Amino acid sequence: MALSRSIAFDEDTLNEAASAAGLDSAISRQEAALLEGLKAGRQEAFDTLIERFSSDIFATLYRITEDAEEAADLTQETFISAAKSVAGFRGDSGLKTWLYRIAINHARNRKRWWFRRGRSKTISIDSPIGPSEQTIGDTLDAGSRSPEDEAIWRERQLSLRRALNELPEIFREAVVLCDIEGLSYDEIAEVLGISMGTVKSRIARGREELRRKLKGY
Repeated sequence: MALSRSIAFDEDTLNEAASAAGLDSAISRQEAALLEGLKAGRQEAFDTLIERFSSDIFATLYRITEDAEEAADLTQETFISAAKSVAGFRGDSGLKTWLYRIAINHARNRKRWWFRRGRSKTISIDSPIGPSEQTIGDTLDAGSRSPEDEAIWRERQLSLRRALNELPEIFREAVVLCDIEGLSYDEIAEVLGISMGTVKSRIARGREELRRKLKGY
């Protein structure tokens, strides 16, 4: 299914869709209307889903895979899978949480695929993106910092990214979802398919490992 432009829902449509769907409170009225469109197979609904969530999904996958090209492929696979499986989605979590769960599963499956072939598919944050010479670090917003502050800020950002990339995958996933993407413990537990206690433990251990690696910065 191809995916292209956005759709607008008026207030009556939102109310009717939310009421008719009878969905859990985890999903908003606006998302209920969007979900109804997705389940009906409306092209514009899938366009809206991609427009609304693709940037966040890509950013998360990049931080987990450490590879911009890989993250782009996985983002596409995530939305293809979402289109295929939306009929079975009951709305017991938000659409974003549901998409994160699909994305994380794809990332794990891809990593196992590379591992079985005895290859490591990673990329340095100092490597250029695509055909340009621009690196991942160059894409970070520098704002209006002075040259000296910019140099210090860039060094800290690169150190943080390196430290994050060195974390064990289970800790990196939890830290990225919590501290970078801003998901709640409940949402992370839903995305990763683990208990709340395990979420808290992984985040705590991941943060502690980051503090150890970044000591002195």
